[in-house]
Order: sequence, then structure tokens, then C-alpha cells
Amino acid sequence: MTKKTNEPEKLDLRSHDIPESKRQELLRLFPEIRTEGDKLDFERLKLSLGEAVDAGKERYGMNWPGKAECFRTIQSPSLGTLRPCPDESVNFDTTENLIIESDNLEVLKLLQKSYLGKVKMIYIDPPYNTGNDFIYPDNYTESLQTYLEYTGQVDAEGRKFGTNAETDGRFHSKWLNMMYPRLYLARNLLRDDGVIFISIDDQEVDNLRKLCNEIFGEVNFVESFVWKKSYGGGAKEQFAVRQHEFCLLYAKNIDALSEFWLPPDPDAEKKYYDGKDEHFATRGPFRLKPLEATKSMDRRENLVFPIRAPDGTELSPKRQWWWSRERVHRVLAQNGLVFAKTDRGWTVSYKQYLIDENGQKRGTKPFSIIDGIYTQHGTADMRALFDDEVVIQFPKPVALIERLLQVSGDKEDIVLDFFAGSGTTAQAVLNLNKQDAGARRFILVQLPEPCEEDSVAARAGYKTIAEITKERARRVIKQLNKEDAGKLDLIGAEKRDRGFRVFKLAESNFKPWNAEAPKDAGGLTKQLELHVDHIREGRAQNDLFYEILLKSGFPLPTATESLTLTGKAVHSVAGAALLICLERELTLELVRAIAEKKPERVVCLDEGFAGNDQLKANAVQIFKNKGVTSFKTV
Repeated sequence: MTKKTNEPEKLDLRSHDIPESKRQELLRLFPEIRTEGDKLDFERLKLSLGEAVDAGKERYGMNWPGKAECFRTIQSPSLGTLRPCPDESVNFDTTENLIIESDNLEVLKLLQKSYLGKVKMIYIDPPYNTGNDFIYPDNYTESLQTYLEYTGQVDAEGRKFGTNAETDGRFHSKWLNMMYPRLYLARNLLRDDGVIFISIDDQEVDNLRKLCNEIFGEVNFVESFVWKKSYGGGAKEQFAVRQHEFCLLYAKNIDALSEFWLPPDPDAEKKYYDGKDEHFATRGPFRLKPLEATKSMDRRENLVFPIRAPDGTELSPKRQWWWSRERVHRVLAQNGLVFAKTDRGWTVSYKQYLIDENGQKRGTKPFSIIDGIYTQHGTADMRALFDDEVVIQFPKPVALIERLLQVSGDKEDIVLDFFAGSGTTAQAVLNLNKQDAGARRFILVQLPEPCEEDSVAARAGYKTIAEITKERARRVIKQLNKEDAGKLDLIGAEKRDRGFRVFKLAESNFKPWNAEAPKDAGGLTKQLELHVDHIREGRAQNDLFYEILLKSGFPLPTATESLTLTGKAVHSVAGAALLICLERELTLELVRAIAEKKPERVVCLDEGFAGNDQLKANAVQIFKNKGVTSFKTV
């Protein structure tokens, strides 16, 4: 028996290895491109793809200074962790909502393992690059270190985050370097039918559109919504009063999208006035719609055929019908067509019922121009929560995000906003869940950006924007609970998720082995000490648990249970799919007790074996015999 079979694997404390996952996907699709040295042969890949490969030196695309560094940034894993902060949370143990105080680039990397392909909607309102916006630094090689210095978690001068002045020679490039890796990583988190909304103004909308075409694919562009953000204007405009912003919408895979429908409103329901029939109990009233297609469109021969009127007259369309022959006959048999005789002959209409075939009230298609929701509404939202104070300038209106949520998905989606600002997205999710008994969950990420000195926020006691984000969510939850107090619960209000877990970015709880450390006696001694006691000082079991959970590929709110086995604490994750034991003194009895639970995976602290190689080897064999597919130590 080799040493390899007697040693558990080491838990990989790095974030998801994106290049390796793409490499494995290529090998799955094209196994013939694997070389003897386990590399990729691109010449064979070209042969496999044939004429689909563009080998020319000149091609259409977008380039800017720093783009190559963006890819190195994307490929560089994060060694950070997210530390739980129950004292700053609401209903920490039960909620599935998250507010993460962090640099969003690091968080997007850390979420790759656990939220890959799970997010239905992303909404972001990034800096617009007006010259005064808060811009993340474009030296990403030290992103975590820069964040720690910035937030005072380490003793160093550190480079400061700041604004991006137009006098800088790389004004647009710095903004693109900030956005590219974040959008690239965000795309990985989307479900196949997921979408992303990005608010932007004229300053960078053309660059953002090209950026998204490259990352998401031009074919996955859905719409450029124009938001009329104000109903008035001022004399300060030099040429024209600018009343709009944009909200770009891209899909991860446009072929996987369902049609977009906004919920019906009372005014829309008034249109269904034409009549009622025997289907009224299940389908509601109906309105009549012409069966003949009147729009200019390509003629389809399968939609051109005669329909027999009540007197036997055969009706033929001037252009074509909307429906196929089979569907017309089916609906006709269900009394779904209405014939009318006029001076010019017969016309035929179909009944469009208020309630569709799936039992849902018919909504309306969203318009590309969003009107009736203004910036002033966003200010009013904040005043209503913060004692008539405007603690943050120009927040997006809650109604705007609610509209986008209604457009994009169903009632049980995960919604991500990694430029969270004041937390409008959290309020929109919580409000909408109340309105339609939804179970949407939010993940918000906000940098602890300092509030300006002598600002309204600073005078109110808020040191950072992240503090406002959390406080806004607390006040919204308190307000909604107050509104529901004493009301008869008809739609399961008690089951609604009104809470959030706070996490903050920090260095990994486990000190990494530094292969580049000096090889002299002092350097090696220091590294060996790290190997013996590699848990950072001041880190609690909860800190260790959530890092292992996240880096094992489980979402942070995954259901967990605390077990006691042979007098020791063991964490059961997702119904014993993973058992985590953080005890510093492991025993053979405990190993056997864990194995009897027949988990899929087990993670233990390496120091729990206290250098007992025989116990470790026995654990490997015991877990293997009980069907444990993965046993790792950290």
C-alpha cells in the first residue's frame, strides 16, 4: 500500500480554478487534442473545428491597455475567506439572504465553486465613470492585500482606492479594466436561463455594450432599456436636458429564456371586456383578437389555408393566419373562434382569455422605455426609511428594481447585486416577496467605502456605505414585519425569509505554506511552525466552518446540523452530504462514528491527527470501506 493511498487529500483553499475547468471542458468535447504531456494541441483543435477557426491576424474586436492583465486577474485564484458576523445580521441561523462586505472581485472568485450556474438574475449599478466616481484600483495582482490595507485589517500604508479623473491618460481603460474581470466572473454564476441587467449612462454605454458583446456574446443581447429617470430639467444643461439612463440586458443563453411578462394590472384587465363563455370559471373573461396576421412579415405557407365560416363560406387570409391549421381546428372545436359578418364579408377572431392555459393571469410585455419611475422616487424611498434624511445621494428607486425582477424571473430566484450601494436590491426583493408570496433570495456585495466627511451619512453616524446597506435592510425588515403584525396570515407570511447573514472578506483562516520563503534555517523553521499551527490567531470554529463549506462548493446558507459523536462536535451539511469535524483531538472511535453516518465527503483538521500517521491511514481505509467518496484534511 503506497503512501498515497494512506494519505487523505488536502482541501484546496483557493477559489475555483477557472482555466483548469475550461481545459477539462475542452478535453471533454475534443479528447483528441490531449497531448502526451497532458497539454492541449491547438493544431488538432483547429483540424477538429475545420473552417470555424479564424486564423487571420486582423479581426473585429475590442482592445485597450491592460486587457491582457484582466485575463491574468481572472485566472489568479483568491486565497481569502468570508468570515460570518452574526451580531450584524438578522435571523442569521435561518435566512438564505447574504450581505457581504468586501471587494467584489474577490467575492466573485470565492463564489465560483458554490454558486456556479445558480443565479437567475444579476443587477448592478456600477460606477458610471463620470470622473468623480469611486473606482477600484486596476492593480489587481494584490487585490486581497489592497483590500486588507484599505480596510485597516493589516498594518501597511497600502494603495488607496480613489476617483478616475478625465485628466488621466487611461480614463476609459481603467474603467474597462475594473469591469471586465467582474463581468467575466459574474457570467459563470448565471444559470443557463439567467440574465444580467446593468445600469449605465452615456459616458460608458458604448464601451459597456462592446464589453458585454465579447463576454456574453452579441447573440445574447436582449434589450437596451431606456429609463426616463426625471420628469423635469434644469437650466444648467448646455445643449439638451438629459432625462435618461440605460439598462442593458444580456442573457447567458438567449435560447434558454422564456418570454418576458409583467404581471397584469387593473387597467390591463379592463381590456378583457368582450365577453364570457362556458370557460369563464377557469379562464375568466376574454377579448377578441383578429386571427389574420396584419403585420408585415415573411409569408409562411403552412399558415395559409381556408377556414370554413358558419354559412359554409371558405375564408382565406390576405397574407396568412397567426396559427397553424392544427391549432385552428383545435381551438374551433373548443368554441374559441368568433365569426362576424360585415358588409365586406366574414371576419374571424380568436378569444384571448384573461387566464392563460397555465392558469396564470395574462400579463403585458415590458416596453423598452421605462417611464413613470424617477430618481426622486429613490430619494423618497430613503427618506421614508431614514427619518426623512437622505443618507446617500441618488439611489435607484425600489420600483425600478422591482420592475426588472418581475421581467426577469420567477418567485424563487437567487438575485445577485455586487455593486449594492445603499441596498435598493435588498428592499426590492423583500417588498416583492411580500406582494406575491415569493421566495426570492438576494446576495449583496458592497465595499466598505468611506462616507465623505461632513456628509449627511457621516453626521448620522455611518462610517461606510456598507453600514448603510445593512441598516437599510434591517429597517425594511422591521417595517414589513410591523405592517404584517396582527394580520391574518393567508399566504404564509411566517415562512417568508426576512433576514440576512453578514459576511466580511478576510485572509484565509489557514496560513498558507509559502514555497517562495527563504530556504535558510530561519525561513524553513518558520514554515514548519506554520505547518504545525496553521490556523490564524483569533479565528473561531465558525470562521473555519464557513471557509470549508464555501471552498467545498456549498452555498453559505446551506442547511447544517450540529451532531455530537463520541462526545465530539461534528457539523452535518446538506443532510450528511458533507461532514466537517474541527476537533483538535481525533480518535479512532470518532472516525468510525463519522463513517457510520455514510457521508459522501468528510473534511477534518489535519492537526486533529496530532502527527499520528497510523490513525490517519486507518481513517483513510475506514472511510473508503464505508463508501466515502472524498476524505480531505485542512
